[in-house]
Parts: sequence; structure tokens; C-alpha cells
Amino acid sequence: MSIGLIGKKVGMTRVFNDEGEAIAVTVIDISDNVFIQSKTQEKDGYSAVQVGFETVKESRVNKPETGHFKSNGAAPKRVVREFRLDSDEQLPEVDHPGIDLFEEGQWVDVIGTSKGKGFQGVVKRYGFGGLPQTHGSMMHRRTGSVGPGTTPGRVWKNKTMPGQHGNYRKTVQNLKIVKKRSEDKVLLISGAVPGHNGGYVIVRPAVKKEAPAQNLKKQANGGETSEA
Repeated sequence: MSIGLIGKKVGMTRVFNDEGEAIAVTVIDISDNVFIQSKTQEKDGYSAVQVGFETVKESRVNKPETGHFKSNGAAPKRVVREFRLDSDEQLPEVDHPGIDLFEEGQWVDVIGTSKGKGFQGVVKRYGFGGLPQTHGSMMHRRTGSVGPGTTPGRVWKNKTMPGQHGNYRKTVQNLKIVKKRSEDKVLLISGAVPGHNGGYVIVRPAVKKEAPAQNLKKQANGGETSEA
């Protein structure tokens, strides 16, 4: 896996490309990311980095988390995620992953939690076609038969039934970074991403498409990142 960033969904807008076509984009704020901890094969048995997003008061995190942040010299963060790497050679040495981790035109996957819809019937939840709408039917949007009356004489597990809908962890793959605004520290990503405005998402290089090589090693000019 490649290193990704945590962001906050700001909302949707549109931008125009060179041909004058309007492209619907989602604005994602990635301004407050920081590397908290690096895990190595020798010490932890695998290679990974922990990324934190959005600084909060120390009183907003519990004592074990407070100790973890202090031992790694990081401020308390609201959201922490871990990205596994193939080897220790991929571990970064910079402290603050910036917007330069991604390039315009790059393909990314966005992971978030979809909007909760509450308790819903099978038509909304699973797209059932419904039963006859004619006079006297009395069924309309109901489930219909869910099991036999004889053998096995019960309803099987995992039957599509009414219930909680939404509030799922969703991954939308192969979205393109249309534009990145370094001054605002936001990414403009094509299409819609899961969740409500203000929700937290993970932006990572696309699994099914190649990402440009990145060099996150410290440079002599103060730790800025550059392309490999």
C-alpha cells in the first residue's frame, strides 16, 4: 500500500477544463496532516506509518492516546490512520506530509462513511421492484415471501429484509485529482465521495492504477518534498 492522507469533505462544486467542459468535483481539505509514528520490520514486524489529522485539545483524547502522542512528539489529533508499506525503504523521514504527496491528474481512491438513512424498507434499501400496485393488493412496497412454510420452515440468514440503511464504510475507486490548490491546501477530486460535508475521508493512491513515484526523504532545503 502507498501512503495516503486524511482529509475533511468540504463540499462539491465544479470547475471548467481547457475545452470548456464543466466537471463536478469534491473539495477535500488536507491541511493538518502529520506523520506521528513510523513502524519498522525490526521493531514492529512490519513497515507502516501513522498519520494524524486535525489537532485537538489534550482533554479531547484519553490517557493512552495522550501518552502515545507525547512519546512520538506529536500534538493530539482527532483522527489517526495507519498505512502499511512493503518495506522500510519506503518509510518517509519528513514530519508533515503535504499536498505535494499527490499530483494533478493522478488517480486516487477515497474511503469514507456514507450518509446514514435510518431504518428503511427493501425498496429503498435493496432496490426491490415492489409488488402489484393494483386495487386490493395490500402489498405494494412490502417484502413478500421470505421463506417456505414447510422444509426448512424458517427464514435463512442474510435474507434481504428491512433494516438500517447507510452509515457504511465505502471506498470509491479511480477518481481523478482535477486540481490541487496549494495555497488553500485542498484537493479537487472528480465526482462524489462518501459522507456528509464535514465528514472525514482517506485519500490514497489508486490501487488499480499506477501512481507517480514520490520522494519523501528529507531534502537539504528544510525537508520539502519533491518528485523522484
